[in-house]
Amino acid sequence: MSLVWAGLIVLLVAAVTIAAMLAARRRAPEGSHFQDGDRAAGVFGVLATGFAVLLGFVVFLSFQSYDTSRSGAEAEAQVVSQQFETAQTFPAAARAPLSDDLICYARTVVYGEWPQMRSGSGADLINPWSIEMFRTLRTVEPGTAAQQAAYSKWLDQRTDRQSARSDRTHGAEGVIPAPLWIVLFLSAIVIFAFMLLFADSGEHPVVQAAMMGGIAVVITSTFLLLWFLDNPYHSGVGALPPTAMKRTLAILDQEAKLVGLRFDGRCDAHGVAR
Repeated sequence: MSLVWAGLIVLLVAAVTIAAMLAARRRAPEGSHFQDGDRAAGVFGVLATGFAVLLGFVVFLSFQSYDTSRSGAEAEAQVVSQQFETAQTFPAAARAPLSDDLICYARTVVYGEWPQMRSGSGADLINPWSIEMFRTLRTVEPGTAAQQAAYSKWLDQRTDRQSARSDRTHGAEGVIPAPLWIVLFLSAIVIFAFMLLFADSGEHPVVQAAMMGGIAVVITSTFLLLWFLDNPYHSGVGALPPTAMKRTLAILDQEAKLVGLRFDGRCDAHGVAR
């Protein structure tokens, strides 16, 4: 969601709620519908406090999920770079295939998995090049002590890569369950409806509009923030891009040239198998 659409949604909700308040003000008695304003303010305080506590908890949960996805994407890219270096210690027969598989893995993450995660369908898919790396690894017979150490290190890095990938993909489908969204929207509607009871024909229209408009802007903006944090791979401003993995691809290309490694072209520029 772009900032323009977000701004339009906030303005629309604010305009609708302000119009409802001004319409209710025309028929409201002077001094609002409440005879005891202090008691009404106390009830509204309870509603607002409960809503604020619930909203704060959900924002914290969503931000934690967002940060986990971001950290997972960076960690996965770093482990891929480390595995590429580890692969150069393997026997010559497996060195190039494993390096090629890692390049294809990174390309698939950037150009295949990222668009799928934007649509919310990439969390349950397996990167096909991780299977190819496993098949290649089964053919490796480490002979020297350095190769045996590299083999063991590769297995540890493979586990780290899978864990980082799980962290990256877990936010693709969102972490806020539907019942929680229902409770949040229901609470917001109750607060808006309760605010209409504060309509006062003796109050200036600008004051009444500011009361309702301020609450509408704050609640709507917070809801949009929740949606933003719960969908970290959307295509709008502030979304999580595959920057770390793209940077890793550039680094691997430079390292391959330095060590004189040539790839056999198992995949195209987007990671699709040839």
